[in-house]
Amino acid sequence: MDTFFKSPSSSSSRSSWSYDTLKNFREISPLVQNHIKLVYFTLCCAVVAAAVGAFLHVLWNIGGFLTTVASIGSMFWLLSTPPFEEQKRLSLLMASALFQGASIGPLIGLAFAIDPGLIIGAFVATSLAFACFSAVALVARRREYLYLGGLLSSWLSILMWLHSDSSLFGGSIALFKFELYFGLLVFVGYVIVDTQVIIERAHFGDLDYVKHALTLFTDLAAIFVRILNIMLNNSSKRNEKKRRRD
Repeated sequence: MDTFFKSPSSSSSRSSWSYDTLKNFREISPLVQNHIKLVYFTLCCAVVAAAVGAFLHVLWNIGGFLTTVASIGSMFWLLSTPPFEEQKRLSLLMASALFQGASIGPLIGLAFAIDPGLIIGAFVATSLAFACFSAVALVARRREYLYLGGLLSSWLSILMWLHSDSSLFGGSIALFKFELYFGLLVFVGYVIVDTQVIIERAHFGDLDYVKHALTLFTDLAAIFVRILNIMLNNSSKRNEKKRRRD
């Protein structure tokens, strides 16, 4: 199941940029480094919860519209919960991740039926892409990547329009492929921007690691879905060519 939902936390953080934030080119402090470590540890826990959700779908076929609504609802509930209720917010993050994993369960089930190796390949590719572009954002001495935010927001709007248009009126295979690759480019870009936004907000005292992990989790899930879709399409092409030869 495809997804274009971006966490409200990431949207609000981008809209709250100021000129002072954009011209702040300080290096990352030890306090911020520790915050980033905590964010990524929480993100890893959310990924495990999503994997459990996908496994539950494979067992009991629970993924669908309701789990998507539950995932989004959990996100909004998390964002409306005061930061001092840390345990509750962590539980809501894990619940949202679990429901998100169940929501993409049908896609994972399809990939498992065709070739189980596709799931591992997609996960490894997603992890590598996420790690590489996160590293770019973390080691950058300057914060010039924040300027990508406006461009990526425009691209995301175009992507959502393409998805809505193809869903309502149908679309060609070429348009579907363009949507996949274009979407992958957009969300990989958001990994860089969101990571630097988190760094900047942490510099100013916003150490809400649960909200920041949620922001990165939405990026990671979107990248995984698109990479798995691309690998499924390539696998179908190879199988079709093989049948023709036989």
